[in-house]
Amino acid sequence: MSLEFLVASGVGWVTACGVYLMLRGRTFPVVLGLSLLGYAVNMFIFAMGRLWWNAPAIAGSERMADPLPQALVLTAIVIGFATTGFIIEMALRSHHESGTDHVDGARGGEGRP
Repeated sequence: MSLEFLVASGVGWVTACGVYLMLRGRTFPVVLGLSLLGYAVNMFIFAMGRLWWNAPAIAGSERMADPLPQALVLTAIVIGFATTGFIIEMALRSHHESGTDHVDGARGGEGRP
């Protein structure tokens, strides 16, 4: 089994779990789903820089890792933490004002808020 197949399978599973959680009606699973989708995108971008074992990130050698995807992923991780914090704050505010954690404001089994 190749490394590329393992990484592609992992990205696919994390994406599927993220989409499943985002389709739930409650706030916390939606936040987890958004985080998982962010991780899947970060892994995809990181894998775009080629997957090498023990390759230096310094130019000049024959096999080198591309540092641009690594820099993009590091930036995306920082932005992802800030975005997740903002979404959690909005969810807490919504829960405080509406009294429910449903993303559409519905209470319990009701279809409408």
